[in-house]
Amino acid sequence: MIDGRYRIVERLAVGGMSTVYRATDVRLERSVALKLLHPHLAEDPLLVERFRTEAITAAGFSHPHIVGVLDTGVDGSTAYLAMELVRGHTLRQLLRDQGRLAPRQALALLDAIVEGLSAAHTAGLVHRDIKPENVLLSDSGQIKVADFGLARAATNQTSTGNLIGTVAYVSPELVTGAPADARSDIYALGIMAYEMLTGRQPFVADTPIAVAYQHVTGDVPAPSGVLPGLATDLDELVEFCTRRDPEDRPQDAEALLGEIRQIRRTLTDDQLDHPAVEAPDTASGSPVAHDSTRRVAATEPDQTEVIGRRVEPADATAVIGPEREATSVIDAAGATRAIPRPEETTSTGQLTAVVPAPDTTTADERRPRSPRASERQARKNDKAARRQWAREAQKPRESLESPSSRRRGWILGVVLLLVAALVATAAWFFGMGPGSPVQIPQFSGQPAAAAVQALAADGVTSSQRQVFDEEVKKGRVVGSEPEPGATIRRYQSVELLISKGPELFAVPNVVGRDDDSVKKVLKAAHVAAGTVSREYNESIAAGLVVSQDPVPDRQVRRGTKISYVVSRGPAPVKVPDVTGRSEQDAVDALGAAGLTAQKGGEEFDKTVAKGSVISQDPASGTAKRDSTVTYTVSKGPKMIEVPGVRGKQLDEAKKVLEAAGFTVEVHASSFGIIFGTVATQDPKSGSKQPEGSTITLGVV
Repeated sequence: MIDGRYRIVERLAVGGMSTVYRATDVRLERSVALKLLHPHLAEDPLLVERFRTEAITAAGFSHPHIVGVLDTGVDGSTAYLAMELVRGHTLRQLLRDQGRLAPRQALALLDAIVEGLSAAHTAGLVHRDIKPENVLLSDSGQIKVADFGLARAATNQTSTGNLIGTVAYVSPELVTGAPADARSDIYALGIMAYEMLTGRQPFVADTPIAVAYQHVTGDVPAPSGVLPGLATDLDELVEFCTRRDPEDRPQDAEALLGEIRQIRRTLTDDQLDHPAVEAPDTASGSPVAHDSTRRVAATEPDQTEVIGRRVEPADATAVIGPEREATSVIDAAGATRAIPRPEETTSTGQLTAVVPAPDTTTADERRPRSPRASERQARKNDKAARRQWAREAQKPRESLESPSSRRRGWILGVVLLLVAALVATAAWFFGMGPGSPVQIPQFSGQPAAAAVQALAADGVTSSQRQVFDEEVKKGRVVGSEPEPGATIRRYQSVELLISKGPELFAVPNVVGRDDDSVKKVLKAAHVAAGTVSREYNESIAAGLVVSQDPVPDRQVRRGTKISYVVSRGPAPVKVPDVTGRSEQDAVDALGAAGLTAQKGGEEFDKTVAKGSVISQDPASGTAKRDSTVTYTVSKGPKMIEVPGVRGKQLDEAKKVLEAAGFTVEVHASSFGIIFGTVATQDPKSGSKQPEGSTITLGVV
């Protein structure tokens, strides 16, 4: 049990700084992911404070594609972080099971990941450890980025001097000790995109430092080098994200998100579902494609047979020349090409000579190429060089006849006709065709089908995205991207935001909780405290919630007020008067009233009979149920020995008897003369009489 609240259930994962467990929050009765800092790290107060600060930073941020932080604290020597528990698996597990992903699946995952990072970058947070292990795929289809444990507020970012992050995805600036920002996350996303498309990482070495060195000195190869036929847009996406200079990458995830969505809209279904066929591994000479998607490399259409052996696309040779002429195998980058023999003439009678192949390479292309350069780009350069050479070779160096003015006029007419056709086509395209501008109407509140139909009538395609909205009814349009009033071209698509209705939350159960903790529980459940009333309750202790409205688990809108009743404890009872009653009667009467009778002792009392109650405390009024009433029982009057006063003067005798606790009654003698001397007393002296008894004196 951690901090008296989180009960550990099972261990989920172990990392460099912490261990993650599945735990139960016994206070809110829900499962959470509990991250515990390793004990040897928890001994460092600066590290614990950093751990706590990062948790507070992450907890202040919420997004559907980011794992939420719920709580943090320190329990003795244990620093912990409570996070949302996502049931499912990681992107790493998906790649291990599937090998690689189709472009459609990879782009869908990247869209969600980048959307979450976009919101984080906007809030000033940098993840710094993007990798497949930190992308969670829930069983319900949600995609969430986890573990912002290395995140920093971008405004407070400084260089740490340490390489933070997984080396396979680390950006060059982190390797060289420069500060990390949003563009460092973009670099890691590019590496991860390459791995999703190809099933492998671009840089592999025996030691981590060797991998890090490749990030600094090498360029990430194009995915199509592993998967021939992959769309060029995907190569460009990976190249854009993984440029070594951060200034050349997308500035943040929001900029990258637009690129990804544009690619998803423009690629064809065949390109999105491109089969996972892999080029041969240059190290082993055999394909390493996943078994379920492997194909024979020899079936690729751009391979050529030369003297019984196959020339793979990566080879630096090609075969050219007429079918009937002898052919030569020459270097594709060579300075000359084979053409028909000089003594042959063309159909026009023009002389033909060996023409040097033009040097079409740029300064960058003449530099030594990295062994990881794109194979596809090499083929493209080679084909372009062939076409340029062919055009140059067909131009005679000498002509036996002057150009015809009639031919020049014909060529000029064709050119003018082509220009006119091009201008007309452009005018139609941008005036009335797919390139013509259209202003996006205001669709807010309209049914989704009506908005789609209206856009289609204007020649604009649309897509839909479901969003929660507190005001717009379910199935109706909330807004659009781009926003209403914006002008787009007809070939561009509009994304309609369709309401799913208000976002509903389950009402938490607060019955039995103390009044102080209720408001925190309600706030965590996205609802608010409503009317609070108090009433007496015989079974629930004072200060605890007796009932609530609405009842627990009912689905309500965000901010709904929850009313609840707090117990004032048992109601007070009236204290009965038991003085003068027998002890047993008094005990029974107090018990019947809901009070506890307690005997306080016994005392002599000359007015209350023995065994009866003399007094009680409290004597009257009200008291809490089950509180104690103390009573005193009479021992009856006190017995006093009667003193002898015969022969004493009357006044003296009265003083003696009254001092002893008796009352005096005087009877005069029958002689009519009173001398004031006590002659008789009744009762007699020496007998014991109750205190307050009357002593009769006979006086002469």
